[in-house]
Amino acid sequence: MIRFDSVSKRYPGGKEALSRVSFELKAGEMTFLTGHSGAGKSTLMKMIILMERPSQGQVFINGTNLNRVKPAQIPAIRRNVGVVFQNHQLLFDRTVFDNVALPLIIAGFKAREVGRRVRAALSKVGLSGTEKQYPITLSGGEQQRVGIARAVVNKPAVLLADEPTGNLDPELSREIMSLFLEFNQVGVTTMIATHDLALVEKMNKRELVLEHGSLKAAE
Repeated sequence: MIRFDSVSKRYPGGKEALSRVSFELKAGEMTFLTGHSGAGKSTLMKMIILMERPSQGQVFINGTNLNRVKPAQIPAIRRNVGVVFQNHQLLFDRTVFDNVALPLIIAGFKAREVGRRVRAALSKVGLSGTEKQYPITLSGGEQQRVGIARAVVNKPAVLLADEPTGNLDPELSREIMSLFLEFNQVGVTTMIATHDLALVEKMNKRELVLEHGSLKAAE
């Protein structure tokens, strides 16, 4: 499903964010991406959603070589990848419903289907009945759940999460991780970048370890 083939990324000025990274994540697999701050985790994930392009090497998603994807094709690739951010990136002037519906509206879904999918996604993350509320009225954990609902409302084949529990206490972190596990169990390929090594150990899933841009382990 996701394959990196000797991928390197150098930024202007010579900083090397990734160095000859190679791994393969099979369809339906769940993995954790770990490493110190600045190890290259975010850069690696940005490659998957075409926010960054490799300086060398190739990235594939479901057999598609992302190096060959033209700008006009990028939205179609991104619709198949849900992304969850540490800081939620919610629109606080819009309701929970509107936040979750945004990917569907952009994709051109009809209003009835938008409503059905939004309610199903909110139910899945335990937030039924919050459609008319504004994110500012929710707790940090609930806001993160809204972000997860938005990421999965389009039923993506791939789910990426960049430090999704970084601002949460241990109990909420476990709850959020259990949600990711549930999505993975129904076949969603899942990659989670995190510093929480204790939580990673408890999840007993594959771990990709980055160190200064190089892949040190792919257990």
